[in-house]
Amino acid sequence: MLDFSQPYPSQRAPVCARNIVAASQPLAAAAGLDVLRAGGNAIDAALATAITLTVVEPNNNGVGSDAFAILWDGQALHGLNASGRSPALWNRERFAHLSRMPDLGWDTVTVPGAVSAWVALSGRFGRLPFARLFEAAIEYALNGFPVGPITAGYWRGAAETYKAYPDFLEHFMPGPQAGAVVRRPDLARTLKLIAESKGEAFYRGELADQIDSAAKAGGGALRCSDLKNHRVDWVQPVHQQYRHIRLHEIPPNGQGLAALLALGMLDHLQPAPVDSVDWVHQQVEAMKIAIRTAFLHFADPAYMRLSPEELLEPGSLERAARTIGKNAVLHQPRSLPVSHDTVYLTAADAEGRMVSFIQSNYQAFGSGIVIPGTGIAMQNRGRGFVLDPDHPNCVGPEKRPFHTIIPGFVTENGLPRMSFGVMGGHMQHQGHVQMVTRIFDHSQNPQAASDAPRWHVYEDFSVSLEQGFDPSVLEGLRVRGHTVRSDARPWIFGGAQLIYRGEGAFVAGSDHRKEGLALGF
Repeated sequence: MLDFSQPYPSQRAPVCARNIVAASQPLAAAAGLDVLRAGGNAIDAALATAITLTVVEPNNNGVGSDAFAILWDGQALHGLNASGRSPALWNRERFAHLSRMPDLGWDTVTVPGAVSAWVALSGRFGRLPFARLFEAAIEYALNGFPVGPITAGYWRGAAETYKAYPDFLEHFMPGPQAGAVVRRPDLARTLKLIAESKGEAFYRGELADQIDSAAKAGGGALRCSDLKNHRVDWVQPVHQQYRHIRLHEIPPNGQGLAALLALGMLDHLQPAPVDSVDWVHQQVEAMKIAIRTAFLHFADPAYMRLSPEELLEPGSLERAARTIGKNAVLHQPRSLPVSHDTVYLTAADAEGRMVSFIQSNYQAFGSGIVIPGTGIAMQNRGRGFVLDPDHPNCVGPEKRPFHTIIPGFVTENGLPRMSFGVMGGHMQHQGHVQMVTRIFDHSQNPQAASDAPRWHVYEDFSVSLEQGFDPSVLEGLRVRGHTVRSDARPWIFGGAQLIYRGEGAFVAGSDHRKEGLALGF
């Protein structure tokens, strides 16, 4: 039997090519590259990758997920919020007996938006027929795919979490060993229906009816009308100048605005030597302020009391930066629910298009609800709501919950420079800050920036350092008043995929913490 352990630190080289895909799973990345070779563009490649990921990495995403994207179409930047809203039947009374939102079950299930993202992006920017984007995914679902070692570990570990959900157990268990070939014929049929109907089967047809029936049978509130009323929103990304570049994020209900807040503060500070205690301290302090702001204010934009523009007010950011001194500042924790299970991917083509795309169940396989006969695992993004009636993110009908999943994009002088993301719940906005500062303050290439050890600020504002920092950094943070935790869980520090637009070619990096890679030609 093969030994699937990786005993050495990553020494991956950056990948340079004119057409490129970076993703967390090799089969999915190859599906995207195949579409590029077939004459598709970066949008087609990103979608083929995303659709294939629903088959081969189900512990992080699926047909029942939500999705967001930022893309450069060759001339302009566009943002897409395809996250779903809560069922119309949800109200506070439904959750009045609870002290917090449930973790699993039908009362965490919001309308899945991933399928609508595929349809919208393909229809507006794609070059190949929509059904062509599904070919690899359907092939793997019907005839089988070998499960990667990291995916296999998380897949097997889900048995305990979802033991009370018989439809989940029937479709996904027993969890496979690394290298085992898995077939998902129910999902193959579902993907064919979506491909042939351009998503109509999911929101208005046969699949919608099956979701409705399962919800009624299981005591859920999701109905055909909720699926039919779902819509995507094309949005203008919010942005923040940092040194000579500009970071762009999808506005709330996602948490990308927090990365902009942190960088807006750091822009007023002199960059410290990379990986030094000063470097970590500055960023952690800025991130703590940004996280607290997110926890207090971020929600469905229709319910936010302060706009992104108000929160990014330059004078406010400058004043916040002045509070960052030599020692840690204590902040009163107030948290929103966060998760750690997501897939992020990015693609670019020789004509200059670049796509930053993310989709997620929220937690692992999602709510535990699997629609019988379809292979559709329903997300539990409703877990992102709170029950505090005074909070803008309080649960309610037809409302988008707070999301942790965020695609990132960097421009320089109005032109695209980098599409990137760092999947991993509460790590994502923190990872964006670390990638931007490493690459644009210290000229690290995307693979080096991805390989470097990371810091992580928890919801209670304690800090953990990934193995690889000099021990003096950890001790220096303690001396400055930080509460430093030891955490060896690799998923705490996320997984990055990055494509940097260089001179004449793209340069990509793919995180060694995942089982994916960057591929190009």
